[in-house]
Amino acid sequence: MNITLLFKRKLKTKNEILDIAKKALQNEADALLQLKNQLNDDFFKIVSLIFESKGRVVVTGIGKSAIIANKMVATFNSTGTPALFMHAADAIHGDLGMIQQHDTIICISKSGNTPEIKVLAPLLKQSGNVLIAMVGNTDSYLAKQADFILDTTIEVEACPNNLAPTTSTTAQLAMGDALAICLLECKEFTANDFAKYHPGGALGKKLYLKVEDLSMINEKPQVQVNENLTKVILEITSKRLGMTSVLDGEKLVGVITDGDLRRLMVKGFNNEMTAKEIMGVNPKTIQKDELAVQALELMKNNNITQLIVLDGNSYAGVIHLHDLIREGIL
Repeated sequence: MNITLLFKRKLKTKNEILDIAKKALQNEADALLQLKNQLNDDFFKIVSLIFESKGRVVVTGIGKSAIIANKMVATFNSTGTPALFMHAADAIHGDLGMIQQHDTIICISKSGNTPEIKVLAPLLKQSGNVLIAMVGNTDSYLAKQADFILDTTIEVEACPNNLAPTTSTTAQLAMGDALAICLLECKEFTANDFAKYHPGGALGKKLYLKVEDLSMINEKPQVQVNENLTKVILEITSKRLGMTSVLDGEKLVGVITDGDLRRLMVKGFNNEMTAKEIMGVNPKTIQKDELAVQALELMKNNNITQLIVLDGNSYAGVIHLHDLIREGIL
């Protein structure tokens, strides 16, 4: 017999599907709101313990709880709390060796009574490490073994059979986030700190990449105020940034863009016109030590694609929208 015949397979209507989705989301939203009422003195003590700890946070679990544990570790590490993941099944086959003297252990389990957890819990305490149970059953074996409890009890899973971990893992995930955010704020973890742990991604670049880091690789198009139209066109063309700055000696006095030249062609021109006659005054500028993301905001707000970069009052170069796109900031 085809195994698919054992199941009733019929696509539900659009309204039925949307109703099921809304019910699942409401179930999980209600559970998250209930978590607020399950916070107690243990939560405060756990935050204090980890904050003062000289060790790391070791997070363990099995099944879907192990996936949540991995995510918690990633969040901890990226927000300044050193952490590592240990799979509950691997722990009893050698991975217990990763636990050091000052480490704090968080064991995640919905039931708190799975065979692997019942074997592991007493082993986790044998070296005197603090054991925290993130558990959905505060009367479970794990809860009774633990020094502190993070209560993630839920009434019912979003799964209609109340079997597949859905709402329970959402509750675990949210509790882990609450813990990480409390630690982040206690440590006064700033955007600059965050950038140190995320240097390779677009998010990190927004927090540390300076205007000078991008403008320094560009040409520095410039003409003097008395130079003619031919010189202006050659400078814009050769430097390939769609513009040139206009200087009076060393002083920046204006800018000429491709758009200025096109408008000039419509109005009429002659080759003897000087840069001073063509330029726009009061060009948009940015200091070289400003964040690149601030350059992007200036470009957006003024509907332009390049900014003149200054070092104090001196002309230092140009940053172009393409530079920001290339770095993934846009």
